Amino acid sequence: MTSAGLTFGILPLGVAGTPTGLAIGPEDDYGKITEALHQLRGDSKTLTPRTYLVYTRSDAEAGLFSFADRLFHSGLLGDLVIGWIQTADIVIDKWLGFIREIVRKYGPYLSSLQITNEPNLLFMEGSKSYTRQALVEGVIAAKRESRKCGYPLKIGFGSVPESPASVPHFWEGFAELKDKTFVNSVDFVGHNFYVDVFEEPLELTEITASVERILRNLRKNLAAAGIPGSVPIRITENGWPTGENPFTRTERTYDQQAVVLETVIRTVYRLREEFHITHYELFGLRDADSSKPDLFHQFGIMRDDYSPKLAYSVFKRLIQELGN
Repeated sequence: MTSAGLTFGILPLGVAGTPTGLAIGPEDDYGKITEALHQLRGDSKTLTPRTYLVYTRSDAEAGLFSFADRLFHSGLLGDLVIGWIQTADIVIDKWLGFIREIVRKYGPYLSSLQITNEPNLLFMEGSKSYTRQALVEGVIAAKRESRKCGYPLKIGFGSVPESPASVPHFWEGFAELKDKTFVNSVDFVGHNFYVDVFEEPLELTEITASVERILRNLRKNLAAAGIPGSVPIRITENGWPTGENPFTRTERTYDQQAVVLETVIRTVYRLREEFHITHYELFGLRDADSSKPDLFHQFGIMRDDYSPKLAYSVFKRLIQELGN
C-alpha cells in the first residue's frame, strides 16, 4: 500500500520501563543527545524522537508539563506517547482533560500523539478494567481537540503481540463498538515487539520468520477490531539489548546486536507494502546503565556515556538507505 521508505524514529532518553519499575542510570545529556541524533539523520533524512508521558493522577500533571516543556526546548517533541502505569488508578474525566491540554499546548510541535503504550498487556496498562474505555475515549478526545485547534496531528494507540500475558479478546472488543467515531479517529496503530529478547535464542532465519508472523497476526487482529487496512501500522518499539542473555547466561555482544537489528529492520522494510507499515522506531539511543548486565539496562545503540556501539553506525546506514 506504500512504496515509500520507512520513517525512522528513536527513544532518545536513557530511562527504560520494566515490569517492576524503571531501569535508570546516569542522567541524560541533552547536548550529546542532540549531536547523536544529528549524526544519525545524516543527509536530512527523517529521524523522529519518540518520548513518553506517564500519567498517574491530576495533582502530578504539573510535573508532566514541566518535563514536556524540557523536551520541547530540547527539540525532542516528535512522536509523543501518553500512557499510565499499572500501579496508578486514573480518573477518566481528568485523563481526558490532560490529553486535550497536551494537544492544545504542544499540538503544533508534535509529529503524532499516541494514546496508551501497551494497553493489551496484562501487567502494564491492560491491568485496568477501564483500559479500553480510556483508550477509546482518549483517542476520540485527542482527535476532536486537534481538529478543533486546526492541527493536522496524527492520533493513534499502542499494542503488543498476543501472548499468555495479553488481555483476552482485546481486539474483538473494538468491533463491538456501535459508534464508528473511534475507528474514524485512528490514524495509526503502534506495535511494540521484541524478537529474540524475552525468549530462548533464535537463529537469524527464525528471527525473520518471527517478525513476519507478528506483523501478519497484527493485521488479522486489526481486521477483527474493525480497523481497515488503510490505517497504517507503526513499529513503535523494537530493539535488542546487549549484556547477559537471561536464558543462556552468555554475553549478548555488540556485534550480535548490530546483526539482529539489521535483520529485523530489513524484514520490516521488505514487508512494509504488504502490511502497510510506515514507521520503524528503535528502543533506544543509549543504555540506561551500561554497568548493569541485565537486558533492561542495555537496550541502547550507544553506551550510557554516548560512545557508540556497532549498531549505531548500522542504524545510521539503514536510515540513509531505507528512510524517507
